[in-house]
Amino acid sequence: MAKSSSTGRPSGTSRHAAGGHIARKRFGQNFLADRHYIDRIVAALDPRLDDNIVEIGPGLGALTVPLLERVEHLTVIEIDRDLAAKLTAQYPTARLALHNADALEFDFSTLGADLRVVGNLPYYISSPLLFHLARYAASLRDVTVMLQKEVVERMIAAPATRAYGRLTVMLQVRFRVERLFSVPAGAFRPTPKVDSAVARLVPLRGERPQLADEVLFARIVAAAFGQRRKTLRNALKTIADEEKLEHAGVAPGARGETLSVADFVRLANELA
Repeated sequence: MAKSSSTGRPSGTSRHAAGGHIARKRFGQNFLADRHYIDRIVAALDPRLDDNIVEIGPGLGALTVPLLERVEHLTVIEIDRDLAAKLTAQYPTARLALHNADALEFDFSTLGADLRVVGNLPYYISSPLLFHLARYAASLRDVTVMLQKEVVERMIAAPATRAYGRLTVMLQVRFRVERLFSVPAGAFRPTPKVDSAVARLVPLRGERPQLADEVLFARIVAAAFGQRRKTLRNALKTIADEEKLEHAGVAPGARGETLSVADFVRLANELA
């Protein structure tokens, strides 16, 4: 399971080889090598034979192989052409559907409904990729991903904490987010400088807050956390004046980090 992406980063390779493959820095590749944590991820996913599973960044197949032992058909998205070619040579298309593509640009709606996403996400594109996946919440059953531990802390954060921010609000308005377990840096080859954690995201479905204008909601959240020290009076001055903030039950002198997800929903709907 490789951390892989295509984001225009400088090219380069790592000196560390894994499975005969030189890890490419431009794709953020760190391969999960510890069988204990591979088994824990599979157990957390608990796949059934006919599950519609897509793996992001299969890499050397550390997770792909045990998944194929549990499901009839698996879809994988791999940006690295060399790794994609190796996987294609190992498995027939009837068992493994491989897309040599950038997950950041991939249209997940083409893979059907009740989709279960799993993967080890590259650190530097994890937030953009989570935002991208959130667009397909209606097609998802769940998302089980490994990310930098700090990112997972941001995903599950509560208001008025340092980790609470734009990522928190934009995910929690769509998903129930749960931190499952930590994964030490030593479980990867090459070894990254930070620890990781596995998180599960489940779409809220009928429990999801109704937004009158999703674009406006996203704009408000982005502005509120654009400069964390700014009060909402200043951060949202191009969107709403003090009177409108007060009418929505929001104190103009408060900072964005003090508002709950429900507060942001109420504010956005009031302004819409």
